[in-house]
Amino acid sequence: MSVVLFSLALLTSQPVTPVSDHIPRLTVEATCKETTAVDQAMKLAEAQSLADCLRDETSAQQQLGTIWQTTPVSIRDRCEGEAVAAGLQSYVDLLTCIQLTDTANLAPSPAPLRGASRNRNAK
Repeated sequence: MSVVLFSLALLTSQPVTPVSDHIPRLTVEATCKETTAVDQAMKLAEAQSLADCLRDETSAQQQLGTIWQTTPVSIRDRCEGEAVAAGLQSYVDLLTCIQLTDTANLAPSPAPLRGASRNRNAK
């Protein structure tokens, strides 16, 4: 009994930090290697090199560091899910998702349309 209480005390005494409080650790090397291989297999004229891909991912990770704490948790969680979908992990995808969501949230609401609606004069 005392072992159980001691274990419980240890577990509850440590501060719990939600995962989304920190930028997730993504394994972008595998994604960049796969992307580079696909580009080469397709013989693209402007195929991205592995070094360029990794540089872009590092840059996106650094940019995330400046906006992560001010981004709502719901957006971070949703975008993180999208950034790791299908096993391909990308800071560029995570950053893009957050930027697009922020832009959509900042857009002014359009004026309500009335048209020929029967309720056009209702308030």
